[in-house]
Amino acid sequence: MTPSRPYLIRGLYEWIADNDLTPHLLVNAEGEGVMAPLEFADAGQLVLNVAPAAVRGLDLGNELIAFSARFGGQPREVSVPVSEVMAIYARENGRGMLFTPEDGDHDPPRDGGDGGESAESSPGSGKGQPGLRVIK
Repeated sequence: MTPSRPYLIRGLYEWIADNDLTPHLLVNAEGEGVMAPLEFADAGQLVLNVAPAAVRGLDLGNELIAFSARFGGQPREVSVPVSEVMAIYARENGRGMLFTPEDGDHDPPRDGGDGGESAESSPGSGKGQPGLRVIK
């Protein structure tokens, strides 16, 4: 299956905007492929206001999020790989979602896998999160 992160970002973006709140992205400013105004980053993280009134040409793609916006009064083009988005949330109340590196940053197996368990979902993997496994 394809990663779920871009779909979750689009869905949460729509939900936040539909409720007349301000969607923000928390981005790993030190991530590979991030093209953004890094002078506004703090501790390696960058918060981007992606509200419809704040950006132009917003493209929430499967691989890349791109838009243009003003930073300090200067127009800038922003491009962020979806894998570098750490969270999407509403500025006003903090509701949204925090993503972990396990949330689809890796490619699915090319051969479709062997139908067995992955290390992430196997019992005793130490993740502390529920997982699914195939029972034959």
